[in-house]
Amino acid sequence: MIGVLTKVIGMVPRLNFGFRQHTVGDPAAVVGDDVAVRLTGVGVTYGEVDALADIDLDIRRGEITAVIGPNGSGKSTLLSVISGLVRPTRGRVTIDRTRRHPVAHVLQSTVPNESVPLTVLETVRMGAYARRGSFGRLTAADRTVIQDAIDRMRIDDLLHRQLHELSGGQRQRAYVAQGLAERADVLLLDEPITGLDLVTQEVVSEVLREERDRGRAVVVTTHDVGTARAADTVVLMATRIVATGPPTVALTPEILAETYGGHVHVLDDGTLVLDEPHHHDHRHDDQLRG
Repeated sequence: MIGVLTKVIGMVPRLNFGFRQHTVGDPAAVVGDDVAVRLTGVGVTYGEVDALADIDLDIRRGEITAVIGPNGSGKSTLLSVISGLVRPTRGRVTIDRTRRHPVAHVLQSTVPNESVPLTVLETVRMGAYARRGSFGRLTAADRTVIQDAIDRMRIDDLLHRQLHELSGGQRQRAYVAQGLAERADVLLLDEPITGLDLVTQEVVSEVLREERDRGRAVVVTTHDVGTARAADTVVLMATRIVATGPPTVALTPEILAETYGGHVHVLDDGTLVLDEPHHHDHRHDDQLRG
């Protein structure tokens, strides 16, 4: 018996791994060949609430990095700082400026606004326009990139349907295809498969492995230990970075307990079970969503 189980985290689908440039500080800085993004002393504060505190982190090419932690731990904020959606209150984010298209950011799947009808094809094309600009003409090479993203995400039969007509899994595949069409050096995905169907899990997992193998830096946020175990590098977040390293080093019961703020049990399927609930301030995440 485990005892009184007051909270269960991680009972979500898992990944099975095998837009904007934003620099705070020296705009001419270029990081090392294998480092796509470097965060140095980064903090984000909303009022009196720290969303991120003292973040020092290198994101490397040719790796899948899983960012794991409880709700409100700063995972989404971290991705938004890297992509430029959120400006750090302090510290520096250095992105390799030698790359023409540094970052693509796939947000958590949301229900689209029906008053702004967008088809799947239009959604994916927006990834190419992120590189060309809103009024730039798509080239033959751009169209090849768009079709490649469509084929890899298996959405060819959905191209002329509007986003609000799709299931959550279908819509998320369209959003990931849009990210692929940007051909960015760094691909950020915020909980890309949470609560979605098995087909979407498998398709997204396969594509992210391919992007990693093509030398891109892939960063995925997750609540799931099973997903994190399959990544190349794990970052455990609790507003600050509790630990980072390969899964065998970072995902110990002691580090997980520190991250989640309670006594932790990890079941065979990767589910986290806490004897004590983790109380974390969610206000900064609410502000970000707003």
